[in-house]
Amino acid sequence: MSVDLAHIRSVMAQADCIYPEAEVEAAIARIAVAINADLAESNPLVFCVMNGGLIFSGKLLPKLNFPLELSYLHATRYRNETSGGELFWKAKPEVSLVDREVLIIDDILDEGHTLGAIIDFCQHAGAAKVHIAVLIDKTHERKARPDLNAEYVGLPCIDRFLFGYGMDYKGYWRNAPGIYAVKGM
Repeated sequence: MSVDLAHIRSVMAQADCIYPEAEVEAAIARIAVAINADLAESNPLVFCVMNGGLIFSGKLLPKLNFPLELSYLHATRYRNETSGGELFWKAKPEVSLVDREVLIIDDILDEGHTLGAIIDFCQHAGAAKVHIAVLIDKTHERKARPDLNAEYVGLPCIDRFLFGYGMDYKGYWRNAPGIYAVKGM
């Protein structure tokens, strides 16, 4: 697969900054305060949803001041594309979830197909309770399930194609220091 790096660079050059780095960092700090208050005594099993949740997890976890067990999972619908397809599990959890409180950390709650499948998996695997933390919750009417909500949300966001802080554009710009929207998308 050939990548047009000039195009990738131009996407960033033309993008709209929705949330600058300082606002994103403040949102992560607010989420940490809430999680510390709610989960400190629950011995949670924490899952980072790869790859999107990696940066958010890396910023959030050092702010959690209680013992927790950390793992990861990888389920995707995008596969470096700009629209989702069928859910594909790249890595399922390999630890027991039975009677554990679980915290799922992901970059974004968009339509929620992937997060919904992860929640279903955790519940079926015996989790006592599943909590969701997302950096971004997109505002629109296309949620996969009307009951799907994240308990911990960093920032609400308009319905555009976003990248930065773990979210990508065709596999690139997960490392962007802020939340950006692709021009025209």
